[in-house]
Amino acid sequence: MKRGVSVVSFVVVLCMVLMTARQAQAAINCGQVTGALAPCLSYLIGSGGTPTAGCCAGVRRLQSLAATQADRRTACNCVKSAASGYSNLRPDRASGLPGKCGVKFNFNISPSTNCNSIP
Repeated sequence: MKRGVSVVSFVVVLCMVLMTARQAQAAINCGQVTGALAPCLSYLIGSGGTPTAGCCAGVRRLQSLAATQADRRTACNCVKSAASGYSNLRPDRASGLPGKCGVKFNFNISPSTNCNSIP
């Protein structure tokens, strides 16, 4: 009986370790954020039109990647950092992009967003 309990205990601990490792790998990074939003660049700096289907697919992917508060804050900081490299970026388009794609974010895409205040 003791052997059965120790095997079960080992399996439970192993599962917990694997789940923790898997969650750590799931954290979003700036490469994923910029990759998701790269198809949106022409819309964000252009003179008109609507976001492309590829852009909106990236926005939806970003929403699904940013599932936790930490992921949303990281995504926010990544977006702000990437946006600072484009002097011709249209802030009104950036903030309206999720809505144009039918996606609701928990934060406003803006250079002035305080990423630490994101829920």
